[in-house]
Amino acid sequence: MHFSYCPYCGKKLTNKKIGDEGIIPYCNNCNIPLWDMFTTSIISAVINENNEIALLKQNYVSKTNYVLVAGIMKTNESAESTAIREIKEELGLDVTSLEFIKTYTYPKKEMLMIGFKANVKKSEFIISEEVNSAIWVKLDSSLNLLREGGIGWQIVKSIIDSNN
Repeated sequence: MHFSYCPYCGKKLTNKKIGDEGIIPYCNNCNIPLWDMFTTSIISAVINENNEIALLKQNYVSKTNYVLVAGIMKTNESAESTAIREIKEELGLDVTSLEFIKTYTYPKKEMLMIGFKANVKKSEFIISEEVNSAIWVKLDSSLNLLREGGIGWQIVKSIIDSNN
């Protein structure tokens, strides 16, 4: 989100040089800089003890490709607790261990996505209303079900590559 008006007082912002940051929108009334904002979210490759990955169909995300578990961080929530919560909410699975993979920018939706590998015990899915369906797929054959080059695809590829 790019600010043109101050969210606190509503005055039109001006541009001001702020140290090493360069030219930043600035509220002269409140005396504060207003950096562009983005949403922080998680994205997780959920993998069971049989080296299978949980792939979701969420029609509001993609009608053609499967996706990984993803969700927005809530205020006062860590990235790790967000990943654990989202996996429980979307698939009904409990995380046994969590490994940070990498962060990814998603400019289209002004997001920073924090990628994880989440280990779980295989069980039946209890899917949420926002998930149309979910399947277990062998990790090595999952890339062709994800959008090539997408963030989920990149996470899975890095996990596969690190296993070889």
